[in-house]
Amino acid sequence: MGARVKVVAEIEKIMSSIEQVRNIGIIAHVDHGKTTTSDSLLAAAGIISERVAGEALVLDYLSVEKQRGITVKAANISLYHEYGGKPYVINLIDTPGHVDFSGKVTRSLRVLDGAIVVVDAVEGVMTQTETVIRQALEERVRPVLFINKVDRLIKELKMTPERMQERFLEIIKEVNNLIDMYGEPEFARRWKINPAEGNVVFGSAKDKWGLSVPLVRKKGVSLQDVIRAYESDDREFIAQLSKKAPLHEALLDMVVKFVPNPRDAQKYRIPKIWKGDLSSDLGKAMLNADPNGPLVYFINDVRVERAGLVATGRVFSGTLEPGTEVYLVGAGKQARILQVSLYMGPFREITKMVTAGNIGAIMGIEDVRSGETIVSISSVQQAAPFEQLRYVSEPVVTIAVEPLKIQELPKMIDSLRKLVIEDPNLVLKINEETGEYLISGMGPLHLEIALTLLKEKFGVEVKTSQPIVVYRETIREASEVFESKSPNKHNRLYISVEPLNEETISLIAKGVIREDQDSRERAAILRDKAGWDYDEARRIWAIDENINVFVDRTSGVQYLREVKDTIIAGFRLALKEGPLAAEPVRGVKVVLHDAMVHEDPAHRGPGQLYPATRNAIWAGILTAKPTLLEPVQKLDIRAPMDYVSNIAALLARKRGKILEVISHGVAARVIAEIPVAESFDLASELRGATAGKAFWGVEFSRWAPTPDTLLEDLIKSIRKRKGLPPSPPTLNDLLGP
Repeated sequence: MGARVKVVAEIEKIMSSIEQVRNIGIIAHVDHGKTTTSDSLLAAAGIISERVAGEALVLDYLSVEKQRGITVKAANISLYHEYGGKPYVINLIDTPGHVDFSGKVTRSLRVLDGAIVVVDAVEGVMTQTETVIRQALEERVRPVLFINKVDRLIKELKMTPERMQERFLEIIKEVNNLIDMYGEPEFARRWKINPAEGNVVFGSAKDKWGLSVPLVRKKGVSLQDVIRAYESDDREFIAQLSKKAPLHEALLDMVVKFVPNPRDAQKYRIPKIWKGDLSSDLGKAMLNADPNGPLVYFINDVRVERAGLVATGRVFSGTLEPGTEVYLVGAGKQARILQVSLYMGPFREITKMVTAGNIGAIMGIEDVRSGETIVSISSVQQAAPFEQLRYVSEPVVTIAVEPLKIQELPKMIDSLRKLVIEDPNLVLKINEETGEYLISGMGPLHLEIALTLLKEKFGVEVKTSQPIVVYRETIREASEVFESKSPNKHNRLYISVEPLNEETISLIAKGVIREDQDSRERAAILRDKAGWDYDEARRIWAIDENINVFVDRTSGVQYLREVKDTIIAGFRLALKEGPLAAEPVRGVKVVLHDAMVHEDPAHRGPGQLYPATRNAIWAGILTAKPTLLEPVQKLDIRAPMDYVSNIAALLARKRGKILEVISHGVAARVIAEIPVAESFDLASELRGATAGKAFWGVEFSRWAPTPDTLLEDLIKSIRKRKGLPPSPPTLNDLLGP
C-alpha cells in the first residue's frame, strides 16, 4: 500500500510534463506472454515484489483469469521509469489475446500511442498477432516488438546461435510485412522494425531478462552466453542475467525512445480518430494536447463497482478534476464528475487531477458507456464524437439463460445489464415470443467467461441452453416493386429491394461510408469505389448497423418530407428481424420508388407507416432469392507435416476448407475456414487428430451463404426455437389478396 501511494505521488508530479508521458499497450496472440511481461514491468515500478514477478500475474486479478491462465479484460496501470537521467510516466494497458476478447483490444488502442507486440519465439506470428497489429495500425498506434520465450528455442528446439538469429529475422520480417500491409504508407515506412536501432527486444518474461541489439553491446552479454546458461541449466547465471539485463529496463527504454509522447502522437492521431473541426479551439487544443484547453475525455472502459460506475479513458485536452460540470456528447446530457483516480491494476488511487495526454478514471456519472466522449460545458458547440470503434469480430454465438432459483430473476436481469455495460461486445436480448433472456457473444469462451463473472461478481447462478449460432438474412437478386398499403388504406408505398455489391458492403463495414456523412462526399466515394450512380447515391436516406441502405427515388411526393423519419424507423425495424427466420438482414438496398401519403398527420403515424414499410420490404426479400448467411471463422493451425492429411479430413467433415498450406521444414501452417456452427468441439477434435501436437488461432472471417441443401431445415429449426410459425409469411399474408 505504501509503495503504491509513493508511486502515485511521483506520477502526479511528472504527469503534467507531457514530453515525459507515454501511453502503451501490450498486445499479442493468446498465451504468448503478455501478462507475464506486464508483471516484470510492475515489479520494476515498485508495485509488486520482484521475487514473484512472472508468476503473480497481477493484472489478471479476476479469479476466472487466474484459473484459466488467460486475460479477459484490459487492465490499466501507471508506471514510473527513469531513462537518460529523466523520470517518465508510462500508462500501460495489458490487453487480452484471445479472439473472443478482441473488442477490449480495440477499445484500449483508442487511448494508446504505442504497443509492445509480444511474439512467442517458437510459435511466431499467429492469427491474433496479425489481428492486433492490424487493429493498432488502424488507430495509428506505433508497434514495437518483444520476441518472448527465447529460452524455448534453446531448451526445446536445441537451436544454434545462427539458427536462432535466422528465427528472429523470420519473425521480424513477418511483423514488417504486416506493418507494410496494414499501415498507411507514411507510417509504415517510419514504423518498420529494425533490430539495429533497438526497437526489438529478445528475452524471457518468465526469467525476467531482455536484450536489444544496442543493449548487447552496452551490457556486454552475448547470445552465446545465454545459450550456454540454458544448455547447462545454470540458474545462477540466469538469475544474474535478470539483474544485469532486466526485461523491464529493455522494454521501457524501448518505449520511451520509440513511442511518441502524447502531444506528438495527437498531432497525427486526432485527424484520423476525431470527427470534429480541427481548426476550432477544441480541435487545436486536442492537436496540441493542451492541459489548459477545454476538456475532451474519451471513455474506453466502464466497470461496475459497489460505489457505482467507474469510467476509464484518456484526456485528449484540458484537465480532469473532481467537481467539473461536463457534457456527454453521445448521450446528449450534462453530468458532474465526483471523483478522479489513477488505476494501479486492481487498485484505484484517488488523485486531484489528470492532465491532457494521460489515462485516468472518473466516478459520479451514471449510465455512461464505452465509446462516450465527454467535453466541458463551455465547448458543447464545437463538440464532436470520436470515430466509431470498429470491431474485428461480431457477436455470432447466443445462449438462453435462466436463473437456477426463479426468485433471482430480477437480480439476474440487473446483473446481465451490468455485464453488458462492462463489455459492449456482449448483446442482451429478450425474446418476446418465448420470454427467454438471450446473450450473444464473440464465441463460446466469451459467453463462458460472462457466465463465470455473473456467478463470481454478481452471485447469480444460471442454467443455459446449448450455444446457438447467430445468422444473417440476405438476398441474391433484385425484386420487383411491391405496393403496400397502411392498415387504414390511406397511405401507399412502392418499394423494391436489391443486393448491395461487395464494394459497398466493405466501405460501410470499414466506416468509409457512414449515415452521418455529407451526402456529396458519400456519393462521390460510392461512385468512384463502388460503381454507384452519383445522383442515386446522393439520395441515400439511411444506412443501418447491419449494412443495409435506404434510397429515395421518388419525385414530387406530397408530405413525404413530414413522414421521412417514420419511414426510416420502419425500415430499421423491418431489417432488424427479417422474414425468413427473424434474424438480422444484411447487405440489402431498399428503394422507395413512389408513395401516396395522407394529408392529415393523424392518419400517417407510426402505427400506419411501420407496417406498410415492413410489409413491402419483406415481400421484396421473400421474392429475391433469399438465403441465410452463416458466420465463418478463419483457422491458422501449426502442426507437424505428418498430420496435415488428418487436419484436412477433419475440416472436410465439418464443411471447412483449406485455403493454403505453408511448409516450414517438418512443420506445416494450415490456413483454413470453418463455419462457426461446426466449430464447437473443434478444440478436442483437433487435439485428437494431431495427437495434441497442433496449436492454432481463430478469428472471425466473413459471412457466407448457407448451402441450399441445409437452408430449409435450418430456417424451420430457427423459427421453432423462437416460437414462430414453421414457415415464413407469404405475399398474401403481407400484402393481402
